[in-house]
Amino acid sequence: MRGLRHGHTFLQLCDIRGYENLLFDMEDEEERLPELIDLVEQFNLELVKRYCALGVDVMGYAEDLGMQNGPMLSPRQFRRYILPSYRRLIAPARETGAVIHMHSDGMLHQLAEDILSVGVDVLNLQDLVNGIDWIREHLAGRCCIELDVDRQKITPYGTPADIDRLIRQEIETLGSKEGGLCLIYGLYPGTPIENAGAVMDAMERYMGYFA
Repeated sequence: MRGLRHGHTFLQLCDIRGYENLLFDMEDEEERLPELIDLVEQFNLELVKRYCALGVDVMGYAEDLGMQNGPMLSPRQFRRYILPSYRRLIAPARETGAVIHMHSDGMLHQLAEDILSVGVDVLNLQDLVNGIDWIREHLAGRCCIELDVDRQKITPYGTPADIDRLIRQEIETLGSKEGGLCLIYGLYPGTPIENAGAVMDAMERYMGYFA
């Protein structure tokens, strides 16, 4: 897999303008904002075209759009200023037949439909922030779910038994014989080594659950 750097569009605009200033720009309909977005987009688009020319089979578009309880910008702002750029950046890769992979941390409830509308094949999102049942209801069967296993509550502070139950529940709830689910885990400082081992053990234990 190859792809754009993490934070290629919205977060890049935040770096340039500052998060608060960018949201004010969107709300105030700042007349220079479309030009700035276009400059960022053209840089990214050239990278996408070069990867496509090399025959990349999976193209990644990683960008954090969510916080703990909702998106970092309103759905209206996302649809007007960010989503059109996503669509144009994804189009060349889709034309070559590449698999479109997108990552976002945070809660995506209000943005998920728009994200899928641009042709995302694999969506990497957090499990407990979004809710396992919500993911099943709104995303299962519509794209491949690359589930980011909890690293905020259970894996750093729970027991190995808690971790085993979590991963089994996620596989039972979101998995199927047809596939469409994969799990990833980010190990961060402060996580007990026995809990890190429990994550790996559970993934191995249940990897053939639907075989």
